[in-house]
Amino acid sequence: MVLSDLAYEPKKVIKSGFTYLLKEAKASKNNKLGIYYMIFRRFLQISVFLSVLGTSGYALAQDAPLAPEPTTGIQQKQEVSASDFMAVTAHPDATKAAYDILKQGGTAADAAIAAQMVLGLVEPQSSGVGGGAFLLYYDNKHKQLFTLDGRETAPSTAGEHLFTGADGKPMGFYEAALGGRSVGTPGVLKLLSKLYDWQGKTDWVTLFQPAIQLAEKGFTVSERLNKMLAEEQPRFEKDVKAKIFFFPDTVNPIEAGSVKRNPEYAISLRQIAQEGPTVFYGGKLGKDIVEHVKKFKGSLSIEDLTAYQAKERKAVCDGYRGYKVCSMGEPSSGGLTLLMILGMLENFDLPSWGPNNPTSWHVINEASRLAFADRNKYMADADKVETPNELLLNSDYLNQRSKLIDINKPMLSVSAGLPPAWIDVEQGSDPRTKNSGTSHISIVDSYGNILSMTTSVETAFGSHLMVGGFVLNNQLTDFSFKPTDENGQLVANRVGPGKRPRSSMAPVIVFDPKGRPFMVIGSAGGSRIIGYVLQRIISVIDWKMGLQDAIDAPNILNRGNKLELESSGMNWAETFKNLGHPVLVGDMNSGLTAIQFKKGKLIGAADPRRDGIAMGQ
Repeated sequence: MVLSDLAYEPKKVIKSGFTYLLKEAKASKNNKLGIYYMIFRRFLQISVFLSVLGTSGYALAQDAPLAPEPTTGIQQKQEVSASDFMAVTAHPDATKAAYDILKQGGTAADAAIAAQMVLGLVEPQSSGVGGGAFLLYYDNKHKQLFTLDGRETAPSTAGEHLFTGADGKPMGFYEAALGGRSVGTPGVLKLLSKLYDWQGKTDWVTLFQPAIQLAEKGFTVSERLNKMLAEEQPRFEKDVKAKIFFFPDTVNPIEAGSVKRNPEYAISLRQIAQEGPTVFYGGKLGKDIVEHVKKFKGSLSIEDLTAYQAKERKAVCDGYRGYKVCSMGEPSSGGLTLLMILGMLENFDLPSWGPNNPTSWHVINEASRLAFADRNKYMADADKVETPNELLLNSDYLNQRSKLIDINKPMLSVSAGLPPAWIDVEQGSDPRTKNSGTSHISIVDSYGNILSMTTSVETAFGSHLMVGGFVLNNQLTDFSFKPTDENGQLVANRVGPGKRPRSSMAPVIVFDPKGRPFMVIGSAGGSRIIGYVLQRIISVIDWKMGLQDAIDAPNILNRGNKLELESSGMNWAETFKNLGHPVLVGDMNSGLTAIQFKKGKLIGAADPRRDGIAMGQ
C-alpha cells in the first residue's frame, strides 16, 4: 500500500495504513518505528484530506492523482524558429538525436526512431521499446496522410476477468498494474519498423547509434527522473533487477546530475539494429521478455509476440473554423473525442469571448463532458467490438448535442447520446483514470514530411518490470476492470484476447483553410491528453495566441466529472464554483510538444512542465 493508492480505494485507508506500518516495521532490522510512525501520520493527514474532497463532491473514489506523473516544477521555455526542419521531444538528448539525423538529410521517420530509442533510455518512466504508440505521418511528396497503430494487444489467453480478484471484485489499480499481469504485447518497435520501410532513408543501424553511445557512456540523470523515482520507490518491490537499476543501494534513487550507464540496454539496441525487429518479436530478446513476464504472473507468450502487427488505420479528420484537424482513430479515443468537442464548439463564439472570459471555459468544459460521456460508452477496439466510430462526428448529431449546453450554468448530469444510424449493441463505461507514463514527439523534416507520435508505457515506469535494460508496459490496465456495467450490459472496452485497450492518445496534424500544414501537436497525460491538446488548438486558432504562450497557459479541462484547474494558473476556482461547476485544483503535468507553420517559418515549442526542448535549422 502506498500513498497514491488512496485515490483509488479511500475506504481502505485506515486498515491499509496500519498494515503498511506493521509490515514495514517488522521487515526493518533497525529501529525505524519512529520514522514509520511519521510516515503513517502523514498518511492519515492525506487520507482525511482526500475524504473531505470526496464528500464535498470534488473527487471521486477512483480518480487518479491530478498530475498523471509526479510534477517536477516549471522550466521557462522559448519558442524556436527555423526554416528547414524542426524536432521537439520531451528530453534534450532525444531532441538532439532527432536534430542530428535531420541535419544529415534524414526523414522525419528516421529522426523519430533515433529519438524514441534515446527516450527509452533517458525517460524510461514514459516510453520505450517495451511500450506502444500511435502515429500520424504526412507524406509531403504524395500529399498523403496516414496513421499507424502500435498499441499493445492482450495475450491470446486473456479473458474478461483478467483483473478480477479472488473475492470476485475488480482488483485495486496497483494490484493489477505492478507485475506481469498487466503487460501487453509491445508495439512501438513494430510501428517504427513499418514506418521505416515506407519512409526511412538513413541506414537503420545508424539510427540506433545515439542511444547506444549514451547507454554505454552514460546519460545525465535529470531532476525530473530522480523525483519520479522517489515518488515511485514503494512500487519497485517485485522486480529486483529494476529495483537495483534505479535504486543502487535499494533505498535511494539514482541522483539528479549523476551519470547513469545502461550497458544492458546498449546490448538490446545493438541486437535490434543488427538483426531487426525479429529479435524482439520471436528471437532471444523476445524469449527473455516472455520468461520475465511469466515470472511475475503474466500470460504473454512468444506466439503473442510473433503474431503482433502494427496496423495502418484511416485518420479521423473534421473541420474547425475552416481548418482541418486530423488525429488517430480507435482504439484511441483521443482523436474522436477531440473532434467531437471541436464540432460542438463551432456553435459558440469563442473567438469573440476570448481566453480571459469564464464563459469560454464554461462552454469548453460542457462540450468536453458531453464528448466524454460518448467516449466512455462507445469507444474501444473497433476490430473486436462494434462501435459508432465516425458516426459520432455527424454534424447534425453534434449540433443536437451542443444544444444541451446552457452558457449560463452547467448541466446537472450528462449521459451518452445515440449517434444516427447506430444500433445500440454494446455499452461501455470505464470511469477509472490512472497515472500514465507517456511522451510526445513532433517533427518536420527538410522534405516537408510531418510526424506526430504519442508513445507510452502507460503509468509511470509501466509494470515496473525491466528486461534488456528497458521498462515493460502495463497497458492492459487501460481496459475496463469490469466486463459488465451496472445494468449488466457488456462494456465495450472489456478485456479480450488479442484486443487493444482503449487509449486517450491524440497525436494531431492541423491543415489551414487552404489545405497547407498549419500545426503538429500532441501531449502526454493520460485521459487529460484530450483536454491539453484541445486547449492549444483553440488558443492558436480562435485566440491567435503564440505557440509557446498557448502551451505555457494554465491547463483547464473536464473529463466528465469535474472542472480541473491547474494550480499555477488563473485564480478562477471560485468563479467556476459560483457558476455551479465542481472544481478540482492541482498540478497537471502535461507534456505538450508542437510545431507551427507560420509565415514561411517553423515555430517549435515544448511544455515548460517537462524537460523537453525544440531544435531546428
